[in-house]
Amino acid sequence: MSKIIITGASGFVGSNLLEFFKSTHEVQPLSVRYIPKNKIEISGDVIIHLSGKAHDLKNVSKPQEYYEANYELTKQLFDSFLLSNASVFIFMSSVKAVADQVDGVLSEDNIPNPITPYGISKLQAENYILNQQLPEGKRFYILRPSMIHGPGNKGNLNLLYSFVNKGYPWPLAAFENKRSFLSIDNLCFVTKEIVENDSIPSGVYNIADDQAISTNQLISLISKSQNKNTKSVFLPKKLIYAIAKVGSILHLPINTERLIKLTDNYVVSNKKILKSIGKPFPISAENGLVKTLNSFQNVK
Repeated sequence: MSKIIITGASGFVGSNLLEFFKSTHEVQPLSVRYIPKNKIEISGDVIIHLSGKAHDLKNVSKPQEYYEANYELTKQLFDSFLLSNASVFIFMSSVKAVADQVDGVLSEDNIPNPITPYGISKLQAENYILNQQLPEGKRFYILRPSMIHGPGNKGNLNLLYSFVNKGYPWPLAAFENKRSFLSIDNLCFVTKEIVENDSIPSGVYNIADDQAISTNQLISLISKSQNKNTKSVFLPKKLIYAIAKVGSILHLPINTERLIKLTDNYVVSNKKILKSIGKPFPISAENGLVKTLNSFQNVK
């Protein structure tokens, strides 16, 4: 039984990993934040580093906040890991460390070119880890998840669910796209395999469900989960872009970045992690989404 240290354990991913591992491993939350010249004490076998500054879709956060929370803190923690007796370091990065928009399919071979402070700070942390000398007996994993969802998640899926629940027609039907999602069940599965299988090579891994889903498909799944018949409206794309541009200026929920999340293609390959693990993911993309959507019915 390994002792697993989890930073950011109070968040959505952290709380799910705590629950997932508690019956098979000793799990300990670790509260950390960036303090210059701070040395972090580590007393465990595995470190799962989730703590950091999440992507701010309203774009009101300062670049320095991302730099300190996502790069400097990770640097401090990884330095402490190298000096500790811990053997595994798992850093939760993001596909946004590579690209904000994807042509084709995103793989680990893509040359990173992030444009947001969030993505840049995640890539800086990745590069720091990759450029350190790794002592014998230690392993590191940089995981780049696509959009994570699951019961209890309060992200974009919940916003879409609420939108459909209010009976509004879907105004973005003119956009045809494919996006990769990641069920929290599959993320927990991958993390467990990494912790328990020392034959999985250190490195960078994209994590995504097997199948990419269009937003129109997603609206259809939400409608079915609510027994509704949501009408689709094919508004001109130029009009939608104009509305989103105004939303970006006024920091409204509907802005250019959120529109991109809903309508652009962002397909992520999971072939490398599947090959390294040698096992299929436990839940399909559609079944994972249905599980998440059904959980919203119990939220008042």
